[in-house]
Amino acid sequence: MPDTTSGMTVARPAVCPALLYRDAKAALKQLITAFGFTQSAYYESEDGTVLHAELIHGNGMVMLGSADRAGAFVEAMGSGGPAGIYVVVEDVDAHFARAREHGAEILAEPADQDYGSRDYMARDLEGNVWTFGTYAPSGPETSI
Repeated sequence: MPDTTSGMTVARPAVCPALLYRDAKAALKQLITAFGFTQSAYYESEDGTVLHAELIHGNGMVMLGSADRAGAFVEAMGSGGPAGIYVVVEDVDAHFARAREHGAEILAEPADQDYGSRDYMARDLEGNVWTFGTYAPSGPETSI
């Protein structure tokens, strides 16, 4: 269902990766400054632990929180990770330049792929692998 609370219609993503970080505040800073995400929600406990944050990139979203707290999700995740996440961007080279400028660990520089995409790979501060590229999966013909 679209969110119309801000006066504009925004389609809510149907799939949202959820990541846990030992230092969630540092992760938020890197994802925003180096990778161009926009923070849309942030909740923390009285002691400063990140309980839940939502970051938007295009029409996609990533949720994250601190790994050092209690709860069913944290327990189920255990020491899971790192994860690999793909993000569609329009200008791979500009995105790459921003990430490199902000000190992201680059695993593969921008390159044209046989399947028509141009992409690059970077690792965040806690080992998750992020691929940014022009390939945009078509998805289902209709959404539920």
